[in-house]
Order: sequence, then structure tokens, then C-alpha cells
Amino acid sequence: MRDLQPVRAATVVRTQANDVFLCHAWPDRLADAKDVFDLLIEENVSVWFSEVSLRPGTDMRLAIEKGLVSSRMGIVLVTPSMLDKLRSDRSIANAELSALLRRNLLVPVLHGVAFEDLDQVSPMLASRGGFSTAEEPIGDIAVKIAELVRTIADEQAQEHD
Repeated sequence: MRDLQPVRAATVVRTQANDVFLCHAWPDRLADAKDVFDLLIEENVSVWFSEVSLRPGTDMRLAIEKGLVSSRMGIVLVTPSMLDKLRSDRSIANAELSALLRRNLLVPVLHGVAFEDLDQVSPMLASRGGFSTAEEPIGDIAVKIAELVRTIADEQAQEHD
């Protein structure tokens, strides 16, 4: 685990619809991303996840923007598919990551790739504190993300008191 303090420090106080925005590659939506979503829900973390949050007939880009703005933080599931998407300048994942990186509210979760692989494609994302399933099980990572979300929420509540 890398240092996650910058995420805590950069969290802005605002009304939140979701704790986490789950950024993932489209091919991962029915397997790895769904697994992360399910594990976070089990930990009582509210998650903006395209497979659940996007309604048929809605403007996908507008819905994603609303999800980005209304989430405390972002999790990017970095898989081989995500690395392929990041190599494409026109992917939605790139737009999501740009928005989250600007706000300094992003935690990468590497699954099936190494930080060195990510560094070859996105040095800015690779420089963020995050997790790797090569180092610990995804269930343990979900617990740590839930703890981070609760810490951020507690800090925000204290700032309002």
C-alpha cells in the first residue's frame, strides 16, 4: 500500500451522492469491476458504477460527469483492458481519470498489472498511492477502501462542526 494521505488532504467538502466513483474499462464491467463493486457494497460503501448507475436512454457522458462530481473519491481498476483504454486518447476512461486526477481524489487498484506497467502508460496515475492485488486479496483492499471512505467522511463531518 502506498501513502494515501494526498487523497485525504484533497477531499473537498460538498454534498455527496456516492462515496466512490468506480472507473473501469468496459470489458471489465461484468467481471472484475462488478466484483469490486459488490465487495464495496458489502462494506457499506455507496458506489457510482456504470452497470448500476446508468439508466437506459440517458446521456452517458452527462451521467458520468454527475457521478464524478457527486462522489467523494475515485477508484480506478487498472487491468490489462484499462491499460489498453488508457493508450487511446479518446476513451471515456481517460476523461474520467483526467477529472479525478485534477481533484487529487483517485486511488488506483491494480489487478493483473504491475505499477511498472501502469507507469509506462500513465506516470501520473502510477504515482498515486494505491493497491495491488498482487500484494493482497481484493477483499482486503475493499475493506481498506471502506476505511478510507469512512475517514474522509469523518474528517468532512468534523470540518462542519
